[in-house]
Amino acid sequence: MLFSSAEYLFLFLPIVLVVFVYLSRTGSTETQINWLILASIIFYGSWNPYFVILIIFSIVVNFLIGRMLTLRKEHGRAWLIVGVSFNIGLLAYFKYANFFVENLSALGLWLIPMPKIILPLAISFFTFQQIAYLVDVARGECKEYKFRHYALFVLFFPQLIAGPIVHHREMMPQFEALRARGKLWPDVAIGLTIVSIGLFKKVVLADSLAEYADPLFLAAARGTPLNTIDSWVATFSFSFQIYFDFSGYSDMAIGSARLFGIRLPENFRSPYKASSIIDFWRRWHMTLSRFLRDYLYITLGGNRNGSAQRYRNLFITMLLGGLWHGAAWTFVFWGGLQGLYLCVNHAWRYVLERSGLKGFGSGWLLTPLYIFITFVASSLAFVMFRATGVKSALAILKPGFFQFSMQAPPILKEQLSSSFMGEFSAIVGKGVGTYLPVYALLVTCAFVCWALPNTQQYMWRYDPVIEGGSGETTKRSSLQWSPNWIAACTVALLLSVSLLSLSSVTEFIYFQF
Repeated sequence: MLFSSAEYLFLFLPIVLVVFVYLSRTGSTETQINWLILASIIFYGSWNPYFVILIIFSIVVNFLIGRMLTLRKEHGRAWLIVGVSFNIGLLAYFKYANFFVENLSALGLWLIPMPKIILPLAISFFTFQQIAYLVDVARGECKEYKFRHYALFVLFFPQLIAGPIVHHREMMPQFEALRARGKLWPDVAIGLTIVSIGLFKKVVLADSLAEYADPLFLAAARGTPLNTIDSWVATFSFSFQIYFDFSGYSDMAIGSARLFGIRLPENFRSPYKASSIIDFWRRWHMTLSRFLRDYLYITLGGNRNGSAQRYRNLFITMLLGGLWHGAAWTFVFWGGLQGLYLCVNHAWRYVLERSGLKGFGSGWLLTPLYIFITFVASSLAFVMFRATGVKSALAILKPGFFQFSMQAPPILKEQLSSSFMGEFSAIVGKGVGTYLPVYALLVTCAFVCWALPNTQQYMWRYDPVIEGGSGETTKRSSLQWSPNWIAACTVALLLSVSLLSLSSVTEFIYFQF
């Protein structure tokens, strides 16, 4: 059940909210929790009911291991190894078994046929979430909770499918003290506004960009040669597509939770405004970055043993982070490239510090250049993220960035010429002028990215999220939301435009992980 589907927006979410409000006035907090658990199970099972058994099994096993970590502290290390091994084993079987078997078979090292394993929805997210829980219990940082509270911690439907990867200390206190009756309408107004913004980003911006990116990546996968313009359009269309897709999903998750008086952690903070790759990973998928830092990078040794070990740990962390995104060599290369970016970025900072130029590049002149370089570097890496294989990724990148070529005919020419903007561009000029609709959309997306405040800045007065753990706080914007008629009309306009674009509902990109 997709957040951007009519079933979710007009059936599931309103029913769950109405019953929750009724129970908040007539029942106990535990009754509300039971209802949210039931609703979350229905939400998760709407795709494949059989996997409900798997996620409940995972919840029960992890809860019991957490109890043993609390009660048998003298055997804590052994129980933690059991718990982490259970979660990694579950993830490895469902997500990576076919990948490893296929590669071993290609090398002639595996001859036994293996059935295709269906990947359970959200297994990457609820696995990491529960590993973090067990590690924190072993460290003595987590008190014992009731089973139903723990079950809701894992199952809560706004964050279940694609994050944020929530932390127990962020969510458990909120479940134990669900909102009072008097806070109903402010939460509904705030939540509906954030959902509307996220829906607009997804169905109007991200899905419109997919109409241009998808045919070009498909052509590259089929071996059709691309020219330089096609290469640039494919690269930057997908770069903005995944930006607004993930940003839109994060907003809809945060807004959906806020309808029930629950604040989720911040997960997306204008990453294309980052002036370095280090800064980018403090802003993109912030809860995943937090998990990788706290439970993998620091466990490997972090930066405690010198620069060489630091770079090694950074590279390994990002390599495994790339593999977490999917069982394919493209994700491995993407993660490795991000690790290389981070190593180069840290080395550059080290050189500046040693040479007495620590503040170099922070001025008004160089900062935009650094932002542009970071954006282009991230966009090039995302081509590997999107492509079906390394060969097709290179087919996208080569004509646009390494070997300029205008010999191949424009792939999108026929598709664009049938649109109103295409007819207009035919009058303006030929060749690259045919791509005027794409240019207009990309410029619009760039304006939204760099000129407008993000959702958290816009909603700053009403504390929309749990602030990220990077030590930075959300900067207040001059454009601020207030519960008035102007805001209501804005929400109505965003919803109207979004609903008119719901003709073909597409999955959020991060759903596949």
